[in-house]
Amino acid sequence: MALALLVTTLCTTGELRAQHTLSISGGTGMSTARFYPSEEVKSMWGSENFGISWRYYSAKPRFVGAIGLDLEYLERGYKLGYTYTSEFVGEGDNRHEIRHYKYYARHINSLMLPFVWQPHVYLAKNHLRIYIEAAFVLSYNISSSYEYLDNRYPPGKYEWKVPRDNRFGYGLAAGAGFSVLLGQVEFGVRARYNFGYSDILKNRNKYYSSSTDGNENPFYYTPLRSPLDNLNISLTVGWRFNKRGFDEWFVERPKREKRLDSFNYSSVTNSGNHANHR
Repeated sequence: MALALLVTTLCTTGELRAQHTLSISGGTGMSTARFYPSEEVKSMWGSENFGISWRYYSAKPRFVGAIGLDLEYLERGYKLGYTYTSEFVGEGDNRHEIRHYKYYARHINSLMLPFVWQPHVYLAKNHLRIYIEAAFVLSYNISSSYEYLDNRYPPGKYEWKVPRDNRFGYGLAAGAGFSVLLGQVEFGVRARYNFGYSDILKNRNKYYSSSTDGNENPFYYTPLRSPLDNLNISLTVGWRFNKRGFDEWFVERPKREKRLDSFNYSSVTNSGNHANHR
């Protein structure tokens, strides 16, 4: 809603209208979690994402890039080795333990709000845009589900508890991509890594044990840290609100003037020699 209101406001301003685009995106990727103390964790592939993006491009050529705002739906989660059986192999000093884990999977549906800075360069006569990006990200966890991949317990809906679970979060993101500009339409590919700083579970100072929980919580002691990470590859389609193009394309940069004077070493050497002969 906030994104739509911002874009509508900008569209009513003639000066800014030529300098922004609106895009939609969708893709898939990987999600995981970082627990402290460390836990056995596997990445979860096939996490979908889709969203809408707005970018504003500076008219000044020395400010290379864009700023913008995204609103994304992102599937997040992790696979946790909640129990294991041990097998010891080898003899003597080479004897070691191999653990065979059974996994619990947590699926989390989130709304993400990245505030993006996107430096870029244009190539191929302004038909190709290559960029990197950095973002500060706010998030809200809408819903969640869980399953035991060994079928120990039936899957179910994850019930949120205020003392245990965090619905709001924040983090940083970084990525890169390119867009092909065909008229006013942009087709592109983007890769972005979301690095979580907030925790999905409140630490054990607030929620010590899961003794009163059901099968939705595999932790006996709540982790001290539990941020979520995502790596996503997305396809993007955008519309540029100006047929002419961005102002940056038409600003001619001043040419560097060559220095006309040069240092004549021989003349200085000769003048020094004449002085010494006197």
